[in-house]
Amino acid sequence: MTITGGRVSPREFPTNRGGLCQKGWTSAELLTSPARLTTPLVRRDGVLEPATWDEALDLVAGKLAGLRAAHGPDAVGVFGGGGLTNEKSYLLGKFARVALGTSQIDYNGRFCMSSAAAGGMKAFGLDRGMPFPVTDLDRADAILLVGGNPAETMPPFVQHLKGAELIVVDPRRTATAEQATLHLRPAPGTDLALALGLLHTAVADGHLDREYLAARTTGFDGVWRIAATWWPERVERVTGVPVADQRAAVRMLAEADNAYVLTGRGTEQHASGADTVSAWINLALALGLPGRRGSGYGCLTGQGNGQGGREHGQKADQLPGYRRIDDPAAREHVMRVWGVDELPGPGRSAYELLDALGQPGGPRALLVFGSNPVVSAPRAGHVADRLAALDLLVVCDLVRSETAEVADVVLPITQWAEEGGTMTNLEGRVLLRQQAVAPPDGVRSDLEVLHGLAVRLGQPADRFPTEPEAVFEELRRASAGGAADYSGVTYERLRAGEALHWPVADRSTPRLFLDRFAHADGRARFVPVEHRGPAEPPDADYPLQATTGRVLQHYQSGAQTRLVAELNAAEPETYVEVHPDTATRAGLRDGDRAAVVSRRGRTVARVRCVPSMRIDLVFLPFHYAGEGRANLLTNPALDPTSRMPEFKVCAVRLETV
Repeated sequence: MTITGGRVSPREFPTNRGGLCQKGWTSAELLTSPARLTTPLVRRDGVLEPATWDEALDLVAGKLAGLRAAHGPDAVGVFGGGGLTNEKSYLLGKFARVALGTSQIDYNGRFCMSSAAAGGMKAFGLDRGMPFPVTDLDRADAILLVGGNPAETMPPFVQHLKGAELIVVDPRRTATAEQATLHLRPAPGTDLALALGLLHTAVADGHLDREYLAARTTGFDGVWRIAATWWPERVERVTGVPVADQRAAVRMLAEADNAYVLTGRGTEQHASGADTVSAWINLALALGLPGRRGSGYGCLTGQGNGQGGREHGQKADQLPGYRRIDDPAAREHVMRVWGVDELPGPGRSAYELLDALGQPGGPRALLVFGSNPVVSAPRAGHVADRLAALDLLVVCDLVRSETAEVADVVLPITQWAEEGGTMTNLEGRVLLRQQAVAPPDGVRSDLEVLHGLAVRLGQPADRFPTEPEAVFEELRRASAGGAADYSGVTYERLRAGEALHWPVADRSTPRLFLDRFAHADGRARFVPVEHRGPAEPPDADYPLQATTGRVLQHYQSGAQTRLVAELNAAEPETYVEVHPDTATRAGLRDGDRAAVVSRRGRTVARVRCVPSMRIDLVFLPFHYAGEGRANLLTNPALDPTSRMPEFKVCAVRLETV
């Protein structure tokens, strides 16, 4: 890596080698956008009107204190985001549990990476999305990519896949699938059955790495008792993937010198998502891939700080350093760092928190940081109703998102180039983002917002620092000894250009598990899982299945990217991809406006006839607002382990508009 005048040469940075996608090269437009919020807004007589910072913070703190006094600390909830820096994530969790005393905190990362995290913890005893540097993929001979479309969601990443035989598992012929050597197209919601079938084929065709299993794993027999019943012909009947393609995929992985299994949201965002991840990890273990230099298993993160955002305490069940909040030793350690005598216990997961708003026993106030649940949450119409039932909704954002529009108080905050802080990328590497430009007058950072509210709620001023480096110094101590140990990471080392992958007590750990896995016995665990299928199968009233995803030009709820002229011109409205025959049967043609209807709501979208689509499937991007919200349709059925909603498949029908 080249450091010149304190700056890293962009083309030397290994993850993207200077490459940007369309979202990246247009991102600076938001810095000077007329849509930027630069003054707090307070709802008076039903209208959001400008207010001073003191007026807004005094109002919020007063109402929070009143609700806590009348109804207890859990009357206040906090909803965070996977795009917040490590420092913000850390201080947000501390603010909720110390300044508010509430257990009711979770974040939108629960909608993204939680199933992969649960699967990784079960198998390896540790969750780091990629337990190896991204650049290791450059030397892969074969890669199985399940439910990911990086050609549109993170294009610079695709350069690391170019040298391998690429096997893509996706019901759609995505831009990534177009580049694949082999494309497996399972019916929606049948990925787990396919993974069981590939494991069966690996054993039946003689590809099982028995030496690796004996030396480094435990529990294979329990998994094989299930996989033995998933012979290839049965898998083909359930998934639609031909037997020959099943065998070809396994052979490509098994015969490669260096091979990887990678998962993404498409295989994880299901009511059985954690089990499905376990099934893919089981396949990787059977082939002897994890913990071997040049091979392995990993998952692609979905948000800007998707890895770091889940490590430092903004999850309902978590304390800093990836510690469990119900672990007495973890609680004692964090209480010492924070200088407090008590902490609340676990709270509700993200959707359960949103569903409880305004309900008996649920929060009566909600503070939202870095999220837009009116668009991004499943069963979005119901979530909007729950937000409307609150006594107080406070939103911190840089634009008037759809959630900000229904808030009682909106606080304008800084964005990426206007603030410093660290983020942790998909390979567990801690990155320092330094301030590049001054924020507009009237805008404050999230750290300053938390400080201002905490002081008004009676906390000592020094307990909630406003400088990112000061917060990070405390984060280092709070994470010390935890699974995600940042104690050896310093701003000084990051400024010097060191590549630091956690855990870092002293040295960086770019490759985990080379010697042992994180379970006490050092072995990886096979996890027995069985195929269940979608929580909501199609029927006569709703004969199709809908799946959602991202497109190249937009990001997450679209609140920011829809304000960028170049991006919005390219994809200005929501659409629904359907097979031409499916459209014809519904009385629709290419370009028509159609209603996509589920048991939870109705989305209006422009029809795009795509001959490569399955005739039983429709696809909608989830970046749009109003009647174009794809998440008006989606099913909030939750995975029992990860509490991930089933975003990726629900029963729908098409209607003319």
